[in-house]
Amino acid sequence: MKSSVVHNRQQLLIIIVASLGYFVDIYDLILFNVVKRASLLDLGFAEADLKELEVFLFNCQMGGMLLGGILWGILGDKKGRLSVLFGSITLYSIANIANAYVWDIQSYAVIRFIAGLGLAGELGAGITLITEIMDKEKRGIGTVIVVTFGTLGAVFAALVAHKTNWQTSYWVGGVMGIVLLLLRIGAIESGMFSHIKKTGIKRGVFMSLFSNRPRFIKYLKCIAMGLPVWYVVGALISLSETYLEAVLSPGEKISTGTAVMYCYIGLSAGDLCSGLFSQLFRTRLRVVMGYILFCIGMTGLYLFSTKGMGSTYFYFICFLMGIGTGYWALFVTIAAEQFGTNLRSTVTTTVPNFVRGAVIPITWSFKELAAIPSIGVIGSALIVGVICFALAIYSTLSLKDTFGKDLNYVEA
Repeated sequence: MKSSVVHNRQQLLIIIVASLGYFVDIYDLILFNVVKRASLLDLGFAEADLKELEVFLFNCQMGGMLLGGILWGILGDKKGRLSVLFGSITLYSIANIANAYVWDIQSYAVIRFIAGLGLAGELGAGITLITEIMDKEKRGIGTVIVVTFGTLGAVFAALVAHKTNWQTSYWVGGVMGIVLLLLRIGAIESGMFSHIKKTGIKRGVFMSLFSNRPRFIKYLKCIAMGLPVWYVVGALISLSETYLEAVLSPGEKISTGTAVMYCYIGLSAGDLCSGLFSQLFRTRLRVVMGYILFCIGMTGLYLFSTKGMGSTYFYFICFLMGIGTGYWALFVTIAAEQFGTNLRSTVTTTVPNFVRGAVIPITWSFKELAAIPSIGVIGSALIVGVICFALAIYSTLSLKDTFGKDLNYVEA
């Protein structure tokens, strides 16, 4: 009985650490989008140069996340989930503080790349750890708590940035991460990982995802399933002030920070509900499909019903779109459950980061198509959206549902 209580406490500690870690992760990820304009102006750059510089810094950050996703994922399978969880928190906390002291575009770019490296590891390590230490019927609850609470970091980032200057905002994120490291004491490693570590089974071989055709296709489907989330967050919401303001709400100003905040409030609520639906109906993929279809409907409202309706209505639609993308927790959990213990961390860490990285071709395509007079902003959003949603629907329909799946196995 005592052993069971201790184990439950250890599980709770891991959930708390992973949740707070993802909170700070999302805080930093979104904070950059909120303060990048003010920080660049403060560094002395001209208004006319901001768009190009913002894209450059964003690409540096995403490049770090893509590389970091691979590195942390492999390390998670070779060295352990716990070491990656706290290693990534340490790196992005230091990078957050360093961001407050950048002095030119070169230093800003280097720090954003390092921050991206750190941000890439926390979610995958946390979700992998939780799926392996919790009961197979209840692990979905743990992963949902992590993502639901973590996404509120975006709301906190918007509030902090509104109340303080950009340097202080970065400091807040760094301090939160450092304080979080104090919770390391008492955290436990995955028993599944500890078991295979004692064997001669190869772990974290990234290229093995590409050497087996069925495994590779399954891996691509896991990535494609999450594309609508960053199509909405990374393109429609994050670029609303720059590209969609005149089209959607003429005569009124749109704040990207506010749009992101309302979207993430909806995303947090959506993640909580999607997890509960998954537990109630004992399915993951059917719930994800429902959310994708709802997101399609909300995207239609966003593009065709907000013109001339004012900012209040616009932000309400952003909130509803956030709900529609609220299957992020299930999406990452499904990826973790699709693969064996010797590749689970690699997959669970790289998949969400490749989806985040997909925002680069998504936004590039959106901008290039929007510049064509015959297509315009709305036509561009429709074309890119149709591709993202179609790939997600196909992938969701063709994957096997993993609710209650026994994860104590390895990939050959």
